Amino acid sequence: MKLAKRFIFLYCLTVLIFGFNAVKTFAQTADPKPQVAANKNETEKKLSEEEAEILPVVSPKTTETTANNYSNILNRAGVQTTQTLPLSLNEAIRKALENNNSIEVARDDVRYQETQLRSILGNYDPVVSVSPTFSRSSTTGSTSSNDFRLNAGLDKLIRPGGRISSFFNNSQTGRNSSNNTTFNQTSSLGTSASTTYFSSVGINYTQPLFRNFGVDNTRRQIKIQRKRLQQSDADFRRQTIEIITQVQRAYWDLVFALRDQQNRLANLNLSKENLRQVEAKIEAGAAAPLARAEVATELANREGDVLLATQQVSITENTLKTLLLRDPNAPEWSQSLVPVDKPVITDEPIVVEDAVKDAIENRPELSRLRLQKEINTIDVGYFKNQTKPQIDLVSSFSLGGLALSGGNLSNTAAFPIIVPGVTTNASSFLLSQINVLRAAQNPALPPLNLSDIPTVTPQGSPSFLNGGTFQSLGNLFRADSPNYSVGVTFSFPLGNRTAKANLAGAKIQQQQTDASMRLQEQTVVSEVRNAVQAVETARQRVFTARRAVENAEIQLAGEQKLFEVGRSTTFLLFQRENTLTNARNSEIRAETDYNKSLSDLQRATSTTFRLNNIEVDSPIDK
Repeated sequence: MKLAKRFIFLYCLTVLIFGFNAVKTFAQTADPKPQVAANKNETEKKLSEEEAEILPVVSPKTTETTANNYSNILNRAGVQTTQTLPLSLNEAIRKALENNNSIEVARDDVRYQETQLRSILGNYDPVVSVSPTFSRSSTTGSTSSNDFRLNAGLDKLIRPGGRISSFFNNSQTGRNSSNNTTFNQTSSLGTSASTTYFSSVGINYTQPLFRNFGVDNTRRQIKIQRKRLQQSDADFRRQTIEIITQVQRAYWDLVFALRDQQNRLANLNLSKENLRQVEAKIEAGAAAPLARAEVATELANREGDVLLATQQVSITENTLKTLLLRDPNAPEWSQSLVPVDKPVITDEPIVVEDAVKDAIENRPELSRLRLQKEINTIDVGYFKNQTKPQIDLVSSFSLGGLALSGGNLSNTAAFPIIVPGVTTNASSFLLSQINVLRAAQNPALPPLNLSDIPTVTPQGSPSFLNGGTFQSLGNLFRADSPNYSVGVTFSFPLGNRTAKANLAGAKIQQQQTDASMRLQEQTVVSEVRNAVQAVETARQRVFTARRAVENAEIQLAGEQKLFEVGRSTTFLLFQRENTLTNARNSEIRAETDYNKSLSDLQRATSTTFRLNNIEVDSPIDK
């Protein structure tokens, strides 16, 4: 009941206001200036307290202050709008290539794979070993002996799969040393050397003839690592293309956000102009104060739209800065980016078949799978080779040199086994043992006497053996020093289940890669077709939105004329203004989406580098 009374009151109040307006309009013709003030005061006096609770308080002073300070809604947190940084799309791409952290991570992965390749190639580096050894040995009741050995060698794995091992040994051994293997030989020659010097140098070579002949594990790993290096390069290109696409999309999103902000701001200015006109009409008595509330409401709504548009500018700008800046504390974060490029619409048609062909040839994902197929082929060849028997050629060549020093090395020294005419226990015992052996062989033989034993005078050591270390080194190259050997080693694994299982697994992986390749090609073709369709749809949307803007402008112009002559209302005028604003937003959105769809098409066909004049250096194949 109370609500019904309030409705009747408002209805009567509205009729009263329109009545006053009619009287005011009639009186304005006769005496405009005095009557305007009188009508305004009289109308305001008749506003009841209940009506005052419904109408918002919007005074001309407050409206003017809002109009003068509405630029505050364009302020953005942490950004100095006065510090602008002009930026073209090419400059944005260049900054991303130089500073983007994701690109840096992908680039470092390529460098890491290069180090892994160099690491495997290091298996072919020669290995030099040197081991000097000094030892002193002594036992109770004997003279101590000092020994010195210097052994050196060089091992190297060669590309055909063989291995070369070279060695150089040099030893200095005392007479009483247990290591002196030469002492007994020299003593039997009638020499007595206190120190023996022995030198040797040689080379051993092993070459697989069947298994590991064409490929071994080292060569397999090198081939695979080269492919992985190329795969990391493909990943780097894919990541770079993805980042460039994100930069392009973020750039055009920022362009749209700024244009949308300008469009919303223009619509806000229209509402401010409408408020000014309504204020003038209210001042002139041609409109009731109620009209001010309607315009003020629309003004507040449009200010909210501008605030949201300003927030979107900050969001898109921060997204673009994230892609362009390396340091989170860079001074560019407080600057306002100003894109200088505008969306460009072309009528050039896109041929789907050509786009699909470019994608099949250029997509890094497909390149990676092709490289994976080559890796599988390498594995299949290697494991197939491992199922063969192993036959290795083994050969060696060496030179040895000997030298003696100290002791009795005379060429005329005599060392009789039994001294004739001298009876000693040793001589008698040795002679008796000889007679026993003679009787055992032939009992008819007469026993020997000491006078029957001849004096044995062995030859002394040759002169080329007299000397030290340098003499033994010189003796290495005598004609009687070479030693060599050639042989073959056979190895037949029984069953060889490990190699056969590895071969079967490699073939299965090869089949999986083929299936993944077909699946990826289908995905690429689908992405390309969708990207081409998106470009064509965005182009048509641009033309449709432009027609909508033209018609909305015509409608707004007509509505403004009707409003000026009093044949329209502010509600209809606001609708036309909002329709034009939305149409313009649709146009700039379509133009932005068209350029973004071109970026997506470049990514789908992997033509980003070519169309943006970007060159990417491939890793060096070492």
